Order: sequence, then C-alpha cells, then structure tokens
Amino acid sequence: MIKMEKERKIAGISWNVFLLGLVSFLNDMSSEMIAPIVPTYLTDILKMGKLASGSIMGLIESLSSLFKVIFGYISDVFRKRKTFVALGYLLSTIAKGALALTHSWWDFLTLRILDRIGKGIRTAPRDALIAESSEKGKSGKSFGFHRMMDTLGAVTGPLVAVGLLALLSKYPKELAYRYIFLISAIPGAIGVLIVIFLVKDRGGIVKKKIKEISSLKSPHLRAFLAVVAIAALGRYSYAFTLWKVKELGYSIFQGLEFYALFNVIYALAAYPIGSYSDKVGKKKIITTGFGIAGLASLLFAYSKSLAMLMLAFILYGVYMAIEDTIPRAYMADLAKEYEKGTIIGMYHTVFGIFVFPASIIVGYLWQTYSLEIGFLYASVMNFIAMILMGTFVKEKAN
Repeated sequence: MIKMEKERKIAGISWNVFLLGLVSFLNDMSSEMIAPIVPTYLTDILKMGKLASGSIMGLIESLSSLFKVIFGYISDVFRKRKTFVALGYLLSTIAKGALALTHSWWDFLTLRILDRIGKGIRTAPRDALIAESSEKGKSGKSFGFHRMMDTLGAVTGPLVAVGLLALLSKYPKELAYRYIFLISAIPGAIGVLIVIFLVKDRGGIVKKKIKEISSLKSPHLRAFLAVVAIAALGRYSYAFTLWKVKELGYSIFQGLEFYALFNVIYALAAYPIGSYSDKVGKKKIITTGFGIAGLASLLFAYSKSLAMLMLAFILYGVYMAIEDTIPRAYMADLAKEYEKGTIIGMYHTVFGIFVFPASIIVGYLWQTYSLEIGFLYASVMNFIAMILMGTFVKEKAN
C-alpha cells in the first residue's frame, strides 16, 4: 500500500490534481492556439492533398499513444512520475514553437511527432499521479476536473488565435500563422515551470515487485480494451470537423468559433460527468458516450444548416467529455497501486494504435467518395462499440 502524506484540497480536489489541471490548461491553451489553423496550414500553405493531410493528422494523434504504456511502466518502476511529466511537457512546448520555422510537410511532421512523443512520455505518468493524488472512490471527480481544466485551455486557445489573427490581419496569412506558432510556446513554458517547482510525486515505495500485471489477466478488461479498439477506428481527427465547416462555406474565423463551441461544451460537461460516474458506474457513462459519438457523426454527415452543424459540435463535445475522461478513471480504479502507470498506459496505447487508421480511412473515403461517407463510417463504428460495451464489459473488470 502506498502511503500518502495529508494534502490540502481546493473545492474537494487535492492540491496536486489542481496544479496538474492548471498545467493542462496552459498546455492545451498552447496546443489549441495552433490546432484550428493547422488543417488550413497543411492544405493552403504546405499544399497537401486530402488523403495525405488526413493521414498526417491521424499519425500525429496516434503516435503519442505508442509511447504511453512504455513510460507508464517506467514510471511504475522508478516511481518518479513528475520527471516524465515535466520532460513530456517540455518537448511539446519546444516542438510547437518551432513550427514557426517549418517550410515543408517533412519539417511539419517531424516537429509534430516530437510534440506527440512529449505527450506520450507524460500522459500515463501524469494520469497515474492524478489517480494517486485522489481520494478512494473519487477518481472520476479528479479526472473530470483535470479534463475540464484541459478543455478550458482548449476553449481559450482558439479565442486567443482569433484575436491574434485579427491583430495580424495586415500580415500575409502564412506569416500570421508562423507568429501564432511562436507565441503558442509561452503558456506551455509556464506550465513546465509549475510542474518542476510545485507538483509533488506521490509514488512512494512499492513493496510488491512488478512481475505480473494482474489486472490485464481479467477477461473483462480485455473485452473493454477490444471495445476501445473498435471505437478508436471511428475516432477521426478534429480536423475533419473543421474541413466539414469549410466545405459548407464558412470562413476560418467561423470555423474557430465552431471549434470554441465544441470545447466549451467539453469543458462544461467533463467535471459533472466525471463526478456522476463515481455514483452511477463508469460503464454506463462510457456506453452512452459511444452512442452520442455515433449520433454526432451522423449529424456531421448530413449537416446542411447552421442549427444541425451546431448540434453536431455540441454532441461531439459531450462525447469527448465522456470518452477522454471516464475510461482513464475506469482503468485507474481497476489497476493495482504498483501498476497504475502501466495499466493506464495500456489503455492509451491500444487507443492510439487503432485511432491512426481511423483518420486514414475517413481521409480515403473523403477523397474517393465524400466527407459524408467518412462520417457515416465513423458513426457505424461507434454504434458497434456502444452495443459491445453494453453487452460484454462488466462494471468491475477485476
């Protein structure tokens, strides 16, 4: 059993969880300052085609997950989670700022890969640290708070980008984008300093050696990871939603507004959904999330009006609030204390392996048929995941 010193709280959240939430706010503000302009940067500035752009976005979002189980396991062994969290955020911050210097798809891809490697290094150790800093039975609340703060940063980022685009409107579009890339490194750097000087490790000394990953022997956990894989095949990059906005004739400024709406919904929903999952059970919430994802994709496929498009972004925000929050808490609950980083990392890795082909498939369907067909494919995969989750996965996997 890991012994934790008593820690002060803020609104029922431990100080460590609060600080990690603040760091995620700053980092996501940094990331989301550039995220809404990246699709246009790829197609209009770097002159990349639809399939290539979709593939790169999928690769970028998938690659980090391949490192998560590795560094989750390493952080379990050394019990120095903070080191990996700080290193991961530092790499990402450097990579985002350096995008200002890119002039080809290869430069862009290299730096985005470095950014995702940073995410891969920090995510599982950070999630394990959140779990270790949470009260028993309150993991959903802690992860919900963290995702809320993360997404508030994602709300702030596009709004800052809109302001910067307005201020830089007299400059050529390419130069304005490069300035935004450079400025995005500032909040990320502040977050790195908070991790280094204020966040505390909670690992302690693990008395049991890591010889067996007992939770992974559970057939119900394996069933859950299989469902995660299927759902990930329907998890397209956010870039496709912005390409849909562009396809309907809206400007990049309007696209940023839609993206901000999505993130507002995500931020408002994450914390209450996380707390609610502690009461009603995480399986029910995850199952519902897949259904909402399927419906959102249907709306994106058939959206022709402003109202339908807004509803699609709202449902997409609720879905992300669920599926980016509750599975982490679910995995943290079932993991033994000595393997939290490994178990949470396993979830991220399985997800990452299967989310990469999702964007390639949707990109191919977009290029060969239409964006509508790509969204319909994603809808089917999410509805299948919903049925399997409700049928084969139990509330307690171990």
